[in-house]
Amino acid sequence: MLAKIGSAAVLGLEALPIEVEVDVRRAGQAGTLMLVGLPDAAVRESSERTRSAIRNSGLTFPGDKHITINLAPADLRKEGPAYDLPIAIGILMASGQLPPDALGNAILMGELSLDGTLRHVRGVLSVADMARHNGVAALYIPATDAAEAALIPGLQVYPVTSLASLIAHLQGFTPIPPYTPTDHYAAQAPPPAVDFAEIQGQEHAKRALEVAAAGGHNILMVGPPGAGKTLMARALAGVLPRLSLEEALEVTRIYSVADQLPADTPLIQARPFRAPHHTISNAGLVGGGNWPRPGEISLAHRGVLFLDELPEFNSRVLEMLRQPMEDKTVTISRAHGSLTFPANFMLVTAMNPCPCGYFGDPERQCTCSTGLIQRYRKRISGPLLDRIDIHMEVPRVSYDKLARATRGESSEAIGARIRTARERQQRRLAGTGLVCNADMGPAQIREFCVLREEAQSLMRAAMRQMHLSARAYHRVLKVARTIADLEGTEGIQTHHLAEALQYRARVLEM
Repeated sequence: MLAKIGSAAVLGLEALPIEVEVDVRRAGQAGTLMLVGLPDAAVRESSERTRSAIRNSGLTFPGDKHITINLAPADLRKEGPAYDLPIAIGILMASGQLPPDALGNAILMGELSLDGTLRHVRGVLSVADMARHNGVAALYIPATDAAEAALIPGLQVYPVTSLASLIAHLQGFTPIPPYTPTDHYAAQAPPPAVDFAEIQGQEHAKRALEVAAAGGHNILMVGPPGAGKTLMARALAGVLPRLSLEEALEVTRIYSVADQLPADTPLIQARPFRAPHHTISNAGLVGGGNWPRPGEISLAHRGVLFLDELPEFNSRVLEMLRQPMEDKTVTISRAHGSLTFPANFMLVTAMNPCPCGYFGDPERQCTCSTGLIQRYRKRISGPLLDRIDIHMEVPRVSYDKLARATRGESSEAIGARIRTARERQQRRLAGTGLVCNADMGPAQIREFCVLREEAQSLMRAAMRQMHLSARAYHRVLKVARTIADLEGTEGIQTHHLAEALQYRARVLEM
């Protein structure tokens, strides 16, 4: 007898329909089980898990029969334990223990424990979206993943706790009620983890961070140890505009596929803040593996990627950032095909001016030789520095500023100005698919970053004296456009351009 069960495979960020075909026939002597359709090791091991799960759920595993399981299409590689549940139901249908039409137009996913309980699987949000677009009526998934799947409207999601409960549902004894979706998109964003009001001094650096956040610009902070670079970078995430619902679903899908979605958080609403250690590998940063998964740059999509101690990162790892910083995507190629992940992140970096950290410090003498300092700084290539819009020196904070009783400007006040500036950008860029000034290409720069005559004279002199590249020229204009948006003016004025050029001065030049 033949049974066909709908399931899905997650490939990159997309889900593809999979048909699990199970054929149970009388064996000549001892029973056998054959699993075909390019399964990986985890899929091949499902035969033993389903065997124990069926027996421990009070049903009979047809061990004396010849069982053939095909995962179609056969030319698509299958990975992971998510096929346990459809394989088990297929075996029960093909052996006559369940009616063949009990499921209807449905998709099943779930990893089975040996006692028949269902465990979490990754990529449920992508599967639910695929099911809706393909006209699938129902989705049977582990109960722990039901809230995530229910984010996609127009789909009946059945939270399954165990194989036995699903069998009772299909037999009509104990129906499983569909999951009732709730509105997980909160009315207000959570409070910031670090408030700018608690950071004393560094007004100039705070202003640069505000400009960077308002336009989504990349920023480099250079200063001695303990100056507050890391603290300000962590406070930056609290002043960024909250994710829209569309952006939140986009980010949640990435985390779901990477299997990093918190169990109690079906929808990610705070902008991601990723701070990988400098020992991270190429695959860990940009993504990869035999079965490509998103890396840190994709997990930072629509948020902040913070690289502390920038020169300590492997130079080959840093150079791999150059293409994603320009294209806002990363493509990972393997022998069986290529996968593309989104990577529209805001790069925030921090470093010391030299190995000992005190070059140029007015209170502590640097112990590094000139050659050692030059080698340290050359770990960061010129092309990578050219892609960073704002270069900021973060000096030592004096005692008077640290000991003063008054607090600085709060993250709430700074965030309000940033939100207003972002709203101006969204109105200006409406219909282009772009979100902020940092996303603008040459066509948008030519249209929205027009300089007046006096500003053109300043830009001409800066190009000659600062030896700016064409990329740096465009990035200066985008920063100036952001400064004008923060001020609420439509045109770029001379003082906007002057401030943008000030942020472009290389703080690493000796």
